[in-house]
Amino acid sequence: MPGAPVVACRLADAPVGRQVDVVVVGTGAAGMSAALRAAETGLRVLVVTKGVLGEGATAWAQGGLAAVFDATDSLGSHVADTLTAGAGLCDCEVVEAVVAAAPGAIASLSALGARFDSTAGVIDLGLEGGHGASRIVHAGGDASGAEVVRVLAGAFRAAVDAGRIELAEHTCALDASLDASGHVGGVTVLSPAGVATVGCRALVLATGGLGQAYTSTTNPAGATGDGVALALRAGALVTGLEFVQFHPTMLVPPGGPRSDDRGVLVSEAVRGEGAVLVDPDGRAVMTGVHPLADLAPRDVVSAAMHARMRATGADHLLLDGTALGRATWERRFPTILRLCRERGVDPATEPVPVSPAAHYSCGGVRAELDGVTSVPGLYAVGEVAATGLHGANRLASNSVPEALVMGDLAGRRLARDVRAHTPAMPARAPVVLVDPATRRATAAAMSTGAGVLRDPANLGHLLEHLASVSPRSGVALTPAAVEATNLHTVSVLIATAAASRTESRGCHRRSDVAAALPSWLRHIELALTADGTVGARAAADEAAA
Repeated sequence: MPGAPVVACRLADAPVGRQVDVVVVGTGAAGMSAALRAAETGLRVLVVTKGVLGEGATAWAQGGLAAVFDATDSLGSHVADTLTAGAGLCDCEVVEAVVAAAPGAIASLSALGARFDSTAGVIDLGLEGGHGASRIVHAGGDASGAEVVRVLAGAFRAAVDAGRIELAEHTCALDASLDASGHVGGVTVLSPAGVATVGCRALVLATGGLGQAYTSTTNPAGATGDGVALALRAGALVTGLEFVQFHPTMLVPPGGPRSDDRGVLVSEAVRGEGAVLVDPDGRAVMTGVHPLADLAPRDVVSAAMHARMRATGADHLLLDGTALGRATWERRFPTILRLCRERGVDPATEPVPVSPAAHYSCGGVRAELDGVTSVPGLYAVGEVAATGLHGANRLASNSVPEALVMGDLAGRRLARDVRAHTPAMPARAPVVLVDPATRRATAAAMSTGAGVLRDPANLGHLLEHLASVSPRSGVALTPAAVEATNLHTVSVLIATAAASRTESRGCHRRSDVAAALPSWLRHIELALTADGTVGARAAADEAAA
């Protein structure tokens, strides 16, 4: 039987070439916000993205941005809803800070030209799962993320044209270089021109999530856990990786997905307008499960759906939004309506087949709200970071405000922190990669072993599988191999954390221990060990196991 899974410790070597002050990896809301703010302070900023500018999960966000604007709502209520969803593992100070800053972040977007939905000059506010008040700001009905990316990308391109930011597209970040003191001094990248190391005084990870670790996901193709894996190899602590949020309602296309199909998310806001989850016999799924019924937090809804699907033998359930009427669908959800119709379903006239899918990583690189991590000179912002905002389960529409707030704070922090360092990459281990051909089997093993409901046997099988496909020498350095290696690393992290947490809390549900246990009211920290395996421990400031 294989031993503990071994993960890659180093992906490539290259001498240091050019030097900048800051390298930002990723061009979603968090990455662009951090780069713009850092550039305003006069720092030389290079932004790298393995795709193109603005490509990523932010642009796919449908639900909107949660913030308190209505006089009948309150910051305290938004904080309380976030803490409830987080199931005891949120950092209250972080929650309060993000909730307080969210309205200002949205106002800043408006100042840049963002067009949010409004009526007679008053911003429209929607209701989503887990929220006790209507506080979700939308743009274009269900195109909120695209509007955020539009305005940020406009400001970003202007900064590039003015020479304040440099952009390198189709460029993968591989490894952080550390100087003799353990401070980040550069980053090795893979571009169409080959492998190079860029010297820098600070490295900001804004790489998004890891949904591609699973067979079914709402995430874009680039969500391969790159930032978490890079940070782990650099010696950073990661935490909360067991808390993978499964969005309850991803479209299950009749006849199956096309080979090139993206996962189509049916926004929580649809249920906020009155749509109801039912099983194939027309019975309501959420009645009697939670006081908020179909608007319960995502972890509750996904778990209830999973249980009903197992009980009925169905591979999907139905989201019935026919009562909304065609006019509401066309006004509030034009993108969802179009995407569903393209796949053979008309939500205005028939229930939509849906099932839970991997959506958001509530854990990530352990970081402060300004992006500071456990490795000097390494910062993490947005979904790749674990700040304590989300705890064990993210509240709907809190992610984009978090990305905006964190990006801005990190950019300000960089102006104070950056200083000269001499980069030097210590030879810790041979260069090894995971064969991209193993990726599909690993995603299937993850979906079975670390999906909505986990159990000891399947987690054990998953860890055995991950040990059997450990990285090795001789695999060509390609973008596909880099992604496969990073996905293997985050899969090991998720499986290790899920096996360690012997309770059910938030997004992490186990069949053998259905309750949340007081003894587990703590975080699990993960780190790379000297032998290339992953070690797990309770956070130093919390109860011991």
